[in-house]
Amino acid sequence: MASNTNSGGSQDKSSLVVCFGEMLVDFVPTVGGVSLEEAPAFLKAPGGAPANVAVGISKLGGSSAFIGKVGKDEFGYMLAGILKENNVDNSGMRFDPNARTALTFVTLRGDGEREFLFFRNPSADMLFHESELDLSLIEQAKVFHYGSISLIEEPCRSTQLAAMKFAKRSGSLLSYDPNLRLALWPSPEAAKKGIMSIWDQADVVKMSDEEITFLLGCNPNDDDVVLKELFHPNLKLLLISLGSAGCRYYTKKFKGKVEGFKVEAVDTTGAGDAFVSGVLYNLASDINLYQDEEKLREALRFANGCGALTVRDRGAIPALPTKAAVLEFLQKPPA
Repeated sequence: MASNTNSGGSQDKSSLVVCFGEMLVDFVPTVGGVSLEEAPAFLKAPGGAPANVAVGISKLGGSSAFIGKVGKDEFGYMLAGILKENNVDNSGMRFDPNARTALTFVTLRGDGEREFLFFRNPSADMLFHESELDLSLIEQAKVFHYGSISLIEEPCRSTQLAAMKFAKRSGSLLSYDPNLRLALWPSPEAAKKGIMSIWDQADVVKMSDEEITFLLGCNPNDDDVVLKELFHPNLKLLLISLGSAGCRYYTKKFKGKVEGFKVEAVDTTGAGDAFVSGVLYNLASDINLYQDEEKLREALRFANGCGALTVRDRGAIPALPTKAAVLEFLQKPPA
């Protein structure tokens, strides 16, 4: 069994990134450009945004840990083992004997739209209790990263809020990627309310342009509206990912855009998580990175490279790049 096995991958605790939330099994079609109904067969791949980010950081050479809950089943043990194989500290994982590991079927259709089908009724990640938190692990975090999916149901909502509060008290930088999955929320209104309920606590927020359109109902390129509605007094860095077009950044001192890379996309599932990995890998080693625009732009170009490389292969975690691969790609980017 892989339960509660510290991989030993987190060598440098001074730059540790702890990722909290869901880890699940993605099932992706064996061929591209089809709907779930049309898919002839599926490949299983580890997934879940916070876990993807943890692995992404480790593959880049950083120090990361994952905190979350899976089922006490073969899929749960498989996921814990994959974290260990990728040098992610999995000692904060818990295994529920009464609930299954979450499953998601996901595809990128021919029209460019992603399609999801979730199996969580309820899944183990939704049943994570505050008493199961590894506070000693959170206490070591330079950066504490989380999403919004754990906010949908109790008891995991209260567990996430408690973990955030403890991380903040311990001096961690709080990183938030809402990672909107509308089908999991009771309604669009509930999603907006839930996502915004913890907005003012984050030091760093990453969003996609589609998420801004959903939350604000406006043109995501309107800097004035974005800053007015989303930039709060505690926020140090707001990032908006734009896919192959790159990303936009906002701090208290400056704002701008870093161009992306156009590559042939095979599977976009983990691109946003790879981008976040690239950002947090750099931020954990230089916590004041956001104060120097030149350094920030360099880190964001690196993160854009992480995202571009990830879409060239199927599955999220298997496609996440190494630092060497990213640096090589950046030296000779596609025309």
